[in-house]
Amino acid sequence: MTERLTATPAGVALAPLADIGDGKARNFVLQMRAGRFHGFVVRRGDTAVGYVDRCPHAGVPLAQQLDDYLTPSGEMIACSWHGALFTLDEGLCVGGPCIGQRLTPWPVVVADGIVTTA
Repeated sequence: MTERLTATPAGVALAPLADIGDGKARNFVLQMRAGRFHGFVVRRGDTAVGYVDRCPHAGVPLAQQLDDYLTPSGEMIACSWHGALFTLDEGLCVGGPCIGQRLTPWPVVVADGIVTTA
C-alpha cells in the first residue's frame, strides 16, 4: 500500500480551468514516488482554490461520489460521510462534527488558463 500524501510539488499542471465548471469541484489524484496525493479544486470564475481530500473529523475523503464536494447550492464544501460543512475560501468547518477545524489547503493557481500546483 502506498502512503497517502498531503502535499505536492509546485508547477504540476492539473487541467485547463475550462474543464472545471464554474462553481463546481473536481477531484485530482497524483501518483508520485513517495505515494499518492488526493485533492480537489473548486472553480470560482477565473480563480480556483484547492484542498487535500481529507475530512479533519474522521480522516476519510470528503466525497462518496466522484467530484461531489459541494452543497447543492455550491456555496459550501460538504463532507458526504458526516455532514460537515466548510467555507469555500478558507476551508473552515462551520457545521457538523468538526466545527472550528479546517481542511488542509492545497495551493493552486491559474496560469494561462491552466490550474497548476503552487
